[in-house]
Amino acid sequence: MDAQKVDMFMMMNAKYFESHHLNAIREKLLTLDESKWGLVQTMQFKDPTTSIIVSLLGGQLGIDRFMIGDTGMGIGKLLTCGGLGIWAIIDWFLIMGATREKNMETFQNTFY
Repeated sequence: MDAQKVDMFMMMNAKYFESHHLNAIREKLLTLDESKWGLVQTMQFKDPTTSIIVSLLGGQLGIDRFMIGDTGMGIGKLLTCGGLGIWAIIDWFLIMGATREKNMETFQNTFY
């Protein structure tokens, strides 16, 4: 794939991934053929900033975990009222990283 397109994708989407994954993503995109570019452009990633806002507002109900696709953890938080609030507070620090990891899983499941 064209390096200029890949670099543009990386600039636009870097916030959706952990920094240590960016090089692997770039390398994978560079090896893709041009016919896959439409698929790359249509990929939807969860925004970590939105996740932290939802976690602050609805973390005790597990809404943040449901939103990123962690259904099991969402149900656990919902049934325990966010682990009596403790789990909800811990997730304020973890949810952005968890969102980025889920985005990486989405990317890997699409192209690997």
